Amino acid sequence: MTHEEKKVYLLLKAVIYHYHGLDEIEQRDLESAAREMEGEQELAWALDFVAEDYLTAFDRARAYLNTIIGDYSKAKRVDLINMVWQSNNLKGYVTEMEATAMLKLARDWNVERELIDLVLR
Repeated sequence: MTHEEKKVYLLLKAVIYHYHGLDEIEQRDLESAAREMEGEQELAWALDFVAEDYLTAFDRARAYLNTIIGDYSKAKRVDLINMVWQSNNLKGYVTEMEATAMLKLARDWNVERELIDLVLR
């Protein structure tokens, strides 16, 4: 995984987790994911990005990600949305705010139908 891909992956996870407030399970998942991909530096960047302004973090991340994700294959965009969906299920549920955020991203990335299919499975 490239440096940029690590940043995208960890920012996406971090911003969705922070959408309602990061809990302990989510914090451990972020740290574990960063360790597994040797992305501690990228995680620190993602957390700083979110901390810069929690209220605008999702919209800023959405704009940032949209400039990069457009070059990704459809399969990779679906994989990223699926990763976030699965990560949110670690705690046993997905909040309405998280689901709405994921739907916005999926719509931006033209993979809304694929996300809905994943959710229905």
